[in-house]
Amino acid sequence: MVLWISRTFIGGVLGFLVVCLVCFAAGLRVNTTKSIPVGIYRLTDAPVGKGEYVIFCPPQTALFDEARERGYIGAGFCPGGYGYMMKRVLATENDRIVSTDEGLRINGSLLPLSKPLETDKAGRIMPRYSFNHYRLGKSELLLMSDVSGTSFDGRYFGPVDAGQVRGVIRPVVTF
Repeated sequence: MVLWISRTFIGGVLGFLVVCLVCFAAGLRVNTTKSIPVGIYRLTDAPVGKGEYVIFCPPQTALFDEARERGYIGAGFCPGGYGYMMKRVLATENDRIVSTDEGLRINGSLLPLSKPLETDKAGRIMPRYSFNHYRLGKSELLLMSDVSGTSFDGRYFGPVDAGQVRGVIRPVVTF
């Protein structure tokens, strides 16, 4: 009896892993964070543009090392051992960004949910990228959450080079 249960369990686990690998190979990605709507997304080869959801590898920096240590991002297969991140492109080349206590302003308009947090849930001081009338360069993107005021995003780590983006993702099912 125990042997049958063990074989059934192992078979179920292996079957689940095969399904996960097939879905990954088919370009499906799962988001469980509050940065973008929770759900299943499909990786596309669409061009990166303002308003698109993207999946990217964070650049290897001390800031992202600390973010991983604090649990803001997971471990994964990106350089530096970081996990992929998913955000929305809210500013691109030539957009002007200004940091204020209210949040980030893009070309004069305040981004909703962009007010920086002083501390995280554990009471640790949050980093803050200071945009002082910063104009994004040709390959720079501002990657943010537009659905959560507590996301670890561009208000903390600044602009990201477009070369870090692995693709545009489109929602299949969101909750």
